[in-house]
Amino acid sequence: MDTTRNQALTAWMAEHGFSSNTLADAVNRAVGDLTGRPGGLDGSSVRDWKAGRVRWPKSATRAALEKVTGLPAIALGFVPRGRAASAPAPPQEDPVNRRSFLTATAASAALPLPTTAARHRIGASDIARLQHKFAAVVAGDHQHGGMRGIETRALELAAEAVDLQDRGSAGQRVRSQLYAVAAAFTSSAMWAAIDGRRFDAARRRHERAAGLAVMSGDQMIQFRIWSHAGSLYRHMGRPSDALAANDVARSLPITRRDPLFASLGHARHAAIHGLSGNRYAVERAIGYAQDAADRADPDAHRPLWLAAVRDRAELAELALSAYLSLGDFERAEAQAHRSLTLLRPYMQRDRALVTARLAQAQLGQGEVASALNTAMSVPLGAARHPRVAHLLAAFGTGLRKFAPDSPDSRTWTHYQREALTDHRSEGKR
Repeated sequence: MDTTRNQALTAWMAEHGFSSNTLADAVNRAVGDLTGRPGGLDGSSVRDWKAGRVRWPKSATRAALEKVTGLPAIALGFVPRGRAASAPAPPQEDPVNRRSFLTATAASAALPLPTTAARHRIGASDIARLQHKFAAVVAGDHQHGGMRGIETRALELAAEAVDLQDRGSAGQRVRSQLYAVAAAFTSSAMWAAIDGRRFDAARRRHERAAGLAVMSGDQMIQFRIWSHAGSLYRHMGRPSDALAANDVARSLPITRRDPLFASLGHARHAAIHGLSGNRYAVERAIGYAQDAADRADPDAHRPLWLAAVRDRAELAELALSAYLSLGDFERAEAQAHRSLTLLRPYMQRDRALVTARLAQAQLGQGEVASALNTAMSVPLGAARHPRVAHLLAAFGTGLRKFAPDSPDSRTWTHYQREALTDHRSEGKR
């Protein structure tokens, strides 16, 4: 039997804060509203849906699920038996009514559920297992970044962490760690959406991640989430919002206890100030970032997502972005070379981003041949990454503007058409 996981349903649950038990409760109530008799689902029923063991629920259950989510069953990843048409869904509700229904079910979800079996005691081994999976998500981000698969996988794992809370018992310390790891997974989904330039999705992920992080009490993950929010608004071209979000991260006590966090906060502020054209603020923030990095204990235990900051590669990359925005191409090139030297070999996505920006810095100095060679050195696989593709497209626009009828411009146009476009098409097959 094919038991392909239902990623669409899992992602919807993670985004809207439903565990298996709370969704089962909400659907049971909706069944009662529709039929006059509450449904009999429990958390294991929803886990069967998520695992793909039940691919097409019964008609009353489908109608109730569509009432709760506002989506047709097919959009939630369910597959009709024998490809036959499903029973008609009830008329689409007014969004206000659905929001009211969700609010009511969320409130009722807080009520205790009957215990049908002995609850598993959640312990350190469960946390370690989830953290191992988080390490794999971060590794995938370093290599590929921005892919929907990374975002979906991170949301699935966030839901797994939340589900564990419902299926087992735990002390306060372990429960806080579960919220922290759920927040970490959701923040990785948020970053994947930012990296893929899916900004609306990123904002939704941020709302969920921030709530989980507050419940965890973990300042490290709170810093990551709000620092990501600053990057989100910077990429959206909203520097005022970016500064405000990054200030939330910079104001956390963790930045006073560990200067490395302060260093990253200052470096991201520099990139935002570059977007505003504030040269003085850029120079000041870069100086603060370097000073804080010098004061940081190189041997202190830190989250694995800070690896590029510990090596100072990300600090140089953010300075590169700031100087590019200011049009200071010579300093931008220097920071690009520094970042490329410091980046670890497995950080392929960042290497491609820095290389694309290096090409822009060289073009800004009139070094057309060098810029062309640099841009064409970006590996074809990495060139599919949304942010890299965006930078390379901007490079091509700049090249055609600087030297519209030159052999270099024609070479790039041909390369973009024959190599990049064809390779992207292959990747979609």
